[in-house]
Amino acid sequence: MRLDKFLKVSRLIKRRTVANEACDAGRVLVNDRPAKASCSIKEGDLIEIAFGTKSVKVEVLKVADTSRKEEAGELFRYL
Repeated sequence: MRLDKFLKVSRLIKRRTVANEACDAGRVLVNDRPAKASCSIKEGDLIEIAFGTKSVKVEVLKVADTSRKEEAGELFRYL
């Protein structure tokens, strides 16, 4: 699954266009490397997103094309 789609489906970032912009700006790292929006995500990957002065680091637990609001938290684990 594409990185920008995973960020939207998991609700880490609200909109896919915002996820694209964050990736283009170099604020998203996958396994400690800057990642493009088209980067392929799989289970076990570590994603770090820089939001202003703080950053969020998560581990991908499951990859799903769609998810409900209640199920979105099951796709990742905060580190």
